[in-house]
Amino acid sequence: MSGSQSDKDHETDMNEHKKKLVIYIVLAAAVLAVYGQVHQFDFVNFDDHAYVVDNISVRAGITFDGLRWAFGTKYYHLWHPLTWLSLMADYELYGLHAGGYHVTNLILHILSTLLLFWLFHRMTGALWKSAFVAAFFALHPLHVESVAWVSERKDVLSAFFWMLTLCCYVVYTEKQSVKRYLLVVFSFVLALLSKPMVVTLPLIMILLDYWPLKRFESEKGNLFSWQLKEKLPLLALSAALIFITFYAPDRTEIKYLPLNTRLANAPIAFVAYLAKTFWPHNMAVFYPFPTYNITAWKILGAVILITTLSVCFIATVKRFPYLFVGWFWFAITVLPVIKIVSVGNDAMADRYHYLPSIGIAIMLAWGVAHFFKNANLKNNFIFSAGIIFTAVMAFLSWSQCGYWQNSFDLSNHALRVTKNNFVAHNNLASALVDKGQYKEAIYHYNKAIRLEPGYADAYYNRGIAYHKLGYYRQAVDNYNQAIQLVPNKSIYYTNRGAAYIMLIMYRKALADYDKSILINQNDGDAFNNRAFIYFNMRNIAAGCADAQKACELGTCDTLIWAKNNGYCYH
Repeated sequence: MSGSQSDKDHETDMNEHKKKLVIYIVLAAAVLAVYGQVHQFDFVNFDDHAYVVDNISVRAGITFDGLRWAFGTKYYHLWHPLTWLSLMADYELYGLHAGGYHVTNLILHILSTLLLFWLFHRMTGALWKSAFVAAFFALHPLHVESVAWVSERKDVLSAFFWMLTLCCYVVYTEKQSVKRYLLVVFSFVLALLSKPMVVTLPLIMILLDYWPLKRFESEKGNLFSWQLKEKLPLLALSAALIFITFYAPDRTEIKYLPLNTRLANAPIAFVAYLAKTFWPHNMAVFYPFPTYNITAWKILGAVILITTLSVCFIATVKRFPYLFVGWFWFAITVLPVIKIVSVGNDAMADRYHYLPSIGIAIMLAWGVAHFFKNANLKNNFIFSAGIIFTAVMAFLSWSQCGYWQNSFDLSNHALRVTKNNFVAHNNLASALVDKGQYKEAIYHYNKAIRLEPGYADAYYNRGIAYHKLGYYRQAVDNYNQAIQLVPNKSIYYTNRGAAYIMLIMYRKALADYDKSILINQNDGDAFNNRAFIYFNMRNIAAGCADAQKACELGTCDTLIWAKNNGYCYH
């Protein structure tokens, strides 16, 4: 009898392992089916040029100077050195072949999905509910932005280490030891080095301690002391990153919105994320602020809804702990990106739904069952509904992913689904410039500037379009506007200097290149063009020095010309 029971248990374990293996395979295959197309995608002109294409530090690959730069810079407004290093590694592998960067994002997303399934199955033992949580995260349409956008490497990289940290934490709770705790700390540090948004992770651990780990029940006698002992080092790391993020931030190009405007937007954005969770429509790379009229009744309605739901989930915490944990997972993780302490003119972003969505998935996976009394009906309906729901999400994600193949399609789509989108107008115009359609581009730059008169990049980019058309004085006028709005951006001076050269105004061009190099000593174009001016002014020594420096920075045009004409032999 004992042997027969042992055989049955062994058979049950084998079936369980087979089911888990099938789920791992299906999850990975589903993500590949939805996102496999990204290997053919290009870089887009929403940040990808700043992150990779025009980033001289990333394009140098993995070097000691690059390592120092990654840990020392807050370029593009955030401190995430591990993200920079991952992009440098991609450059070593792929050069400027965009498909390789997309594939790396895809691999990280798959790994995060599999770790998430492992995590919840390990904590709860619920096979299909854990699979649903992982599938929800893997296939939700709002997550296309995080996966299909090279610049959002920080999202998929930090999510991978977020999942890894929680997996290490669960293993630590099963058998506590210093070694296992250090693994938790190490993986959390890697997450923090990838994106500041993960600072809330220690709070999520506390939620999981309540459910499903149920550590609060086993540690009743010294609740405060053991939580303080475990979480304080992690919270200290989070506090350190918050300090680094906001201390002397490099945000000279960004206009702050008034605090009262950001506070008014926050509850409405919170509800908008909830709404898009269940009805993911009109998704765009940029949502201009505001995408809706912020009226008092909308603010009040959003606050009442959030408060009511929060009170309900707190009141029923003992009966439905997973609803409490899921809701506050969502609320806590979305809080840092709800735009109260952020800057810029976007009201919300799809990528901010990436980690918070797991909380909603928990609520659905464990909460829907309570609507059914009949066990057979419950099991059959929930399983079928889950399959249909994830299939619909997969189709929507596949469709949304297609818009990310290039800047033109992405910007066009954003303009179709949003109103007054000045950023989309600007970026569509830049895509048109790349196609040589300068007059059409100027039309969209004009629209961007009418919608946002303080948009310096739109003036600068319109100047480039006029420059390419040969309208150099109009180009200078636009560069002047851009410089007046943002006086410390080197590329503005570099391009105005180029327009002055075409107008044979060498003194003014020289002054612009001096200013550009003062701001950015790695501007190869500025050194290259200043060398050209020096040669025209018969200052051969200075011209050769600048031409050599430009060549070291990757721009060798003037040096080649000088050598061909008998200058700069050394």
